[in-house]
Amino acid sequence: MARFCPMKLWFQTELVSKPKNKGKGGKNRKRGKNEADDEKRELVFKEDGQEYAQVLRMLVNGRCEAMCIDGTKRLCHIRGKMHKKVWIAAGDIILVGLRDYQDDKADVILKYMPDEARLLKAYGELPENTRLNEGFAGGIDDEETEGGVDDYIEFEDEDIDKI
Repeated sequence: MARFCPMKLWFQTELVSKPKNKGKGGKNRKRGKNEADDEKRELVFKEDGQEYAQVLRMLVNGRCEAMCIDGTKRLCHIRGKMHKKVWIAAGDIILVGLRDYQDDKADVILKYMPDEARLLKAYGELPENTRLNEGFAGGIDDEETEGGVDDYIEFEDEDIDKI
């Protein structure tokens, strides 16, 4: 005598009716596209209402504090096109758009790659006392550093042996 078992039938239909995954990946796959976008691009010079600046420190909410070449420290807003796509760090050279109604704020238009920043310095667009991409706050030399104060400590061989 054969009995009908509904659980056995349910398991069989469950295994048969599951759809196959046909996707090609998630958001990380989409994020990785167009990485070779900025390899060779034309050097962009500043126009009227724009200024070169060096990032002093990164802040929250897509903002950074930058020292402009004209000597003004400004709070800069990273626009949405660059947000999470172009990573900006302290010491980077950026092009900012000045605001007509707020002198102490600006908008980040472009981040220069290290070789582009060297070209800007060679063309005379950036001052000679600008330090490029060393990753510290205060990229423009102060009088204190020119007075002979070193940024590093040199140890003698005897001091190293004592440690």
